[in-house]
Amino acid sequence: MEQLSIPTAPLLDGGFIPLVGTGSLFAKGNELADGLAACINDGYRLIDTAAQYANEVAVGEGIRRSAVPREEIFVTTKVAGVDQGRGLARRGFEESLRKLGTDYADLLLIHWPNPSRGLAVETWQEMLDLQSEGLVRHVGVSNFLAHQLEELYGATGVWPVVDQIQLSPALARTELRGFLTERGIVAEGWRPLGQAEHAMEQNIVRTIAERHGVDVSQIVLRWAVQQGAVVIPASKTRERWLRNADLFGFELSDQEMTDLATVDLGEAKAWDANIHEEW
Repeated sequence: MEQLSIPTAPLLDGGFIPLVGTGSLFAKGNELADGLAACINDGYRLIDTAAQYANEVAVGEGIRRSAVPREEIFVTTKVAGVDQGRGLARRGFEESLRKLGTDYADLLLIHWPNPSRGLAVETWQEMLDLQSEGLVRHVGVSNFLAHQLEELYGATGVWPVVDQIQLSPALARTELRGFLTERGIVAEGWRPLGQAEHAMEQNIVRTIAERHGVDVSQIVLRWAVQQGAVVIPASKTRERWLRNADLFGFELSDQEMTDLATVDLGEAKAWDANIHEEW
């Protein structure tokens, strides 16, 4: 089989991010390391992890077990809630680098805004320092709402290049994505298959999949990448991770995109970053 060729999306700072990557919560230890190595050898280049996942050692091992040079791999990790704040964010990130076995990260995100602590701005400022020192190539956030993004920009004059959010046809986040698009911020979907929201079980999704001769999962993921969003589905089986990246040989029509909008459950069904906090 030919190696996967995954297109990229431009970032605000002049870089690029693959439109399809893999999450790292599908396994642990050697199983995770071997699975990631195989994904990378098949053509995946975007790998998503986080300090909070407690798997950065295995992720780093997976990168080393692959046949692909580190500089060709786009590694994302995240600042945990417990590491927010001046000094702590740097220390937490340096620990992530140690566990990953690398001297830089391609993308560093604030995992959750955790508004009750009020530390997002100083964490963001510290991340910009890390970027200026070359320890991080790109900086972004995860699970931030529009007013939380504006707070970061208001304090520093710098927008995050990525906002990683819950995103699928069942959680379309239309208003938030509009805000991101207007500012050139890339939306990156976590749990992009919408399993918890039963996105792949909807009749209209099945109908469109049958029409295109593809799997329902491919319709759900194509919906996102066709709008310029990045997706990071995770799988431990080669057949599925190959299918998850096979999204660029077909296109959804305007009518199909309109039809898929009918499965959106609305913003109220997404985790509310004004309330939900993680440490």
